[in-house]
Amino acid sequence: MAAPFPPDDARLASLREALPAVAAGIHLDAATAGPLPAETAAAMAELAGWELRTGRSPVDVRLAALERLDEARAAVAAVLTADVDDVAIVGSAGQALAAAAWAVALRRGDGIVTTTAEHPDTLAPLVAIRDRIGARLEAVDPWRDGSDDAAVVAAVSAAIEPRTRLVVVSHVSHGIGAVLPVAAIAARAHAVGAVVVVDGSQAAGAIRTEAPALGVDAYAVPGHRWLLGPFGVAGLWIAPDAADRLRPAFPVGAGFEHLTAAEARPWPDARRFDATDLYRPAVLGLARSVGWWTMQVGLPWAVERAGSLAAALAGQLASLDGVTVLTPPAAPATIVTFRIRGWDAEAALRELGARAFVIARPLADLDAIRFAVGWWATAAELERAVAAVELLAAHGPETLPPRRRLEIVGGGA
Repeated sequence: MAAPFPPDDARLASLREALPAVAAGIHLDAATAGPLPAETAAAMAELAGWELRTGRSPVDVRLAALERLDEARAAVAAVLTADVDDVAIVGSAGQALAAAAWAVALRRGDGIVTTTAEHPDTLAPLVAIRDRIGARLEAVDPWRDGSDDAAVVAAVSAAIEPRTRLVVVSHVSHGIGAVLPVAAIAARAHAVGAVVVVDGSQAAGAIRTEAPALGVDAYAVPGHRWLLGPFGVAGLWIAPDAADRLRPAFPVGAGFEHLTAAEARPWPDARRFDATDLYRPAVLGLARSVGWWTMQVGLPWAVERAGSLAAALAGQLASLDGVTVLTPPAAPATIVTFRIRGWDAEAALRELGARAFVIARPLADLDAIRFAVGWWATAAELERAVAAVELLAAHGPETLPPRRRLEIVGGGA
């Protein structure tokens, strides 16, 4: 018998009211985009309206924008348990990963190691570096020999050799939701002098995340997923001891403390990676969202609740005949990925959406469904989602009972 879902907290109802999107269905897709707090949307709209009425060029407006940038920087630092000066604010996690990867001084023949489980935004800059510089790129299946930490470390380490100069991995896989042992991988990479860049897209805000304790060199965080912020803004943490070794390959003016043709002095810390001309309401929105859920919701409570819900959901789904859970129980986070026998993922998710209002994501490369479980989910919602999956697992597409239809009877004149 799978473990029951943890009981709903007494304050959950009021917190859910602050996230209007969770009323639209069973929201299980924070891995794509988390629900935006009403407070954040209101603050962004207020700033956008103020800029519309006042303009965007006066000096006091620009000074206020710099303050908002520092607020966003502090928000990301709080989530990562890091110092504020070690965080840059950029436009997206993909941009952050590209900036960190291109900042490594690679030469022809140098090695880059990544995994076959990376998001396209993580892989794209590595392919570009390989093609333009002539570096060697190897993508390793981290679970080829098993899903426990030792097997994953051994698989990735086997590809690391003396000329490896860059290792790029996810903290949590966006596909099957497994937590990778990045600290152990980083130690192996650093032994040959390689830089370690981590995609924290499915970790920061979902699981306990202390970037400095991982021993990595760079850690990218999107604003719109588990941090519940808007699109168009993200954070990049740079380890203090890596700041001198990582120089932006495509710097902008915001990355310099002083800049003339005769003298260029970049910021001595992560701010050298700051983007320029970010959408100001989005920058404000990231700070507001993180501030809301760290202070009003509580980071420890949110992480613990989401993890408990996801673990219970994985157990419930695994207990169903005809359902195969791909997320390894040895390394779960808040993503549960599974297949339903006899169903392709897109068709199954259409039925789940129509029958139980499930909002989730099909993964075409795995032909699987991804449930990303946030702290805002209720036990009743997850029970309905499991019941709908169970119905599909008991029937093929041809034998599935028809959905109930609302009969509308109209009167004639």
